[in-house]
Amino acid sequence: MRYRELGSTGLTVSEIGYGAWGLGQGAWVGADDDSGVRALHRALDLGVTFIDTARGYDRSERVVGRALKELPGGGDGVHVATKVGPRVPVSLAPSGLDPMEVFPGAHLRESLETSLRELGRDHVDLLQLHTWEDEWTGRGDLLETVDALKREGKIRFFGISVKDHQPDNVLAVLRTGVLDTVQVIYNIFEQAPSDALLPACEEYGVGVIVRVALDEGALTGSIRKGVTFPEGDWRNWYFRDDRPAQVEQRVDAILADLGIGAGELPSAALRFALAGQAVSTVVVGMRSLTNVERNAAITDAPPITPRELSLLAGHRWAKNFYS
Repeated sequence: MRYRELGSTGLTVSEIGYGAWGLGQGAWVGADDDSGVRALHRALDLGVTFIDTARGYDRSERVVGRALKELPGGGDGVHVATKVGPRVPVSLAPSGLDPMEVFPGAHLRESLETSLRELGRDHVDLLQLHTWEDEWTGRGDLLETVDALKREGKIRFFGISVKDHQPDNVLAVLRTGVLDTVQVIYNIFEQAPSDALLPACEEYGVGVIVRVALDEGALTGSIRKGVTFPEGDWRNWYFRDDRPAQVEQRVDAILADLGIGAGELPSAALRFALAGQAVSTVVVGMRSLTNVERNAAITDAPPITPRELSLLAGHRWAKNFYS
């Protein structure tokens, strides 16, 4: 495993982080507490030191807490990040909501206290907002609460997880200097963060946490026409109608350009994300031991080449399957 600095925080984190949404047993069908703990333990054995979870990921924080408690020292040396969800629903479209409705300071504190109980920890390394609209910059009392939580030792650093496919919707607050990290979708298809957000993060010393580097499975090579998922699994919605056929066509074009087989695509996709400007870590959902070992092994592979990056730049795809 290779390691990188998390922006200007002084923390060193593994290039591959553990995305713990799938451990929650809500949207992703097929997980249970025991298998989740085994997968997380294996990831830590292989050098993963960064775990990303959220209050909104059903049982995820509880499973992460159990996994860490079962380790010698309670997981000392592992950096845990969680997220505060909005107090009221926030759509992908501009909401027009006041930040005091969405993220009042009291809500941040209450959510964090619940997260700490679930995780069995007295602090988290990183607290993130689970959505953001740049028109909220400079409004409300959330930053005063963040400062208070830092002074109390309950959080070390603060960041924002950007709305899906809206990487520019955090630039205003980023430039105020209050953020330690930004979490964003960045992958072979979704390359928009490289236009403005990633350069801005580098300029301001803000760590970049990449999510959805495998596009919910689209960049694993396993999404083909006729693919099926367990009943109740959210991917039935994400890959609905003719979307698997669209993905198949796009993926086949990538494989042809790179001259690789489908089994090599996850490696190429993760190495692409790791090559992004200012990227500190790429959090990957990996519920099975097989996927843990495959993804952790990525850092044994050589970095993606300039030629490969040039070819992959042509596969930018302005899609949004979340809508």
